[in-house]
Amino acid sequence: MKNFLLALTLFIPLLFSSCSKKDEMKPLKISATTWVGYTPLFYAKEKGWLKKINVKLLHVVSLSENMYLYKAGNSDAYAGTQYEYSILKKNLKALFPIFYFDRSNGGDIIMSNTSIANLQKENGAIDVYLEMDSINYPLFKDFVEAYSLKQKKFNYINRDQAQIAALQKKDMKRSTVIVTYAPYDFTLEDQGFIEIASTKDNLDLLVFDAMFTTKKKYEEHKKQFLKIKEYIDSAVEVLKRDPQGYHETIKPYLEGVSYQDFLHSVNDIEWINTKLSSELQTKIDKVLERDSK
Repeated sequence: MKNFLLALTLFIPLLFSSCSKKDEMKPLKISATTWVGYTPLFYAKEKGWLKKINVKLLHVVSLSENMYLYKAGNSDAYAGTQYEYSILKKNLKALFPIFYFDRSNGGDIIMSNTSIANLQKENGAIDVYLEMDSINYPLFKDFVEAYSLKQKKFNYINRDQAQIAALQKKDMKRSTVIVTYAPYDFTLEDQGFIEIASTKDNLDLLVFDAMFTTKKKYEEHKKQFLKIKEYIDSAVEVLKRDPQGYHETIKPYLEGVSYQDFLHSVNDIEWINTKLSSELQTKIDKVLERDSK
């Protein structure tokens, strides 16, 4: 009996110590789309890692929705590109990137129901499907500049990527351009559209992804953010070591994307979560400095 009471006396402080450590982590909400570069967050969610540190991951269908969700105060941090950062930074000076995920190396794509040569010859209006308040827009502008299309008449149609992915080539009544990103391009390809440009070789725009929040939120949730970074790095290592197992874990979020298409998507990004070349760091710093003015 004495031994039991002694064990209980030692155990109870440990129990309350463990509870207090968990309780001190206030609820933290982060949001992301299912862009391939953000899938480490969804892997961490499926493995139960985020729940352990009181983090809720909000799944959104578009980059613009993600931005507005954060702007409205419905998330504490978000995964996004430098474009959403540049928009939010105008009124939220304390916003900054906590850590990086990846850079696009072919994962941001221009698709069409016709060729670039035919677009250059087009005399009528060209329909352009894209998310207007996202990196889609500057990407399209870069495409227009690269292929001398500035004199063309464009009919902009603002849709989220889930809506865009439902488009059918056979339903297009005139020349059409679609600005999208992996993994949505595979669905569009199955529906007859062709890739005509991407961030891999045709377009000069640097597109990178990071986790953004304010300095105040970072300080309030520093331990959780550091653990999230640890989880992301672990998930990327799993992806490199066991891509098929990784795909099985996150498959519920990929809307039917096959394992082979997923591998193709992964090849269209460069992971920069643990190491950046000095050249890339300089480029990113210049973009962030420009967008913070």
